[in-house]
Amino acid sequence: MDINEALSAFGALSQKTRLDVFRLLINAGPEGMSAGDIGEALGVRQNTMSANLSVLLQAGLVRNEREGRSIRYYADMDGTKELLTYLVADCCGGHPELCAQVMEAIACRK
Repeated sequence: MDINEALSAFGALSQKTRLDVFRLLINAGPEGMSAGDIGEALGVRQNTMSANLSVLLQAGLVRNEREGRSIRYYADMDGTKELLTYLVADCCGGHPELCAQVMEAIACRK
């Protein structure tokens, strides 16, 4: 990931609805959610949701798959990993042990 891709991702997440969508899809996990279910869960109209999902797709933070007549959306974990890796690439001035708390905090909890 380069700085322009990171800026695109941060720009996509800098709007409340898009951040809410991203967090909702992270929480949904590998099952993802249909666009209609996302809009319903967040109380957002379809045309507004479509525009926000498009921005997140372009930023590489979500991906989609067609299911018959609907589209299912998922958090793009590869794109998310690239963004997080970009953020901590030069972590802690050569002392990676200092980053352990950060990594532990973002690790999935069961």
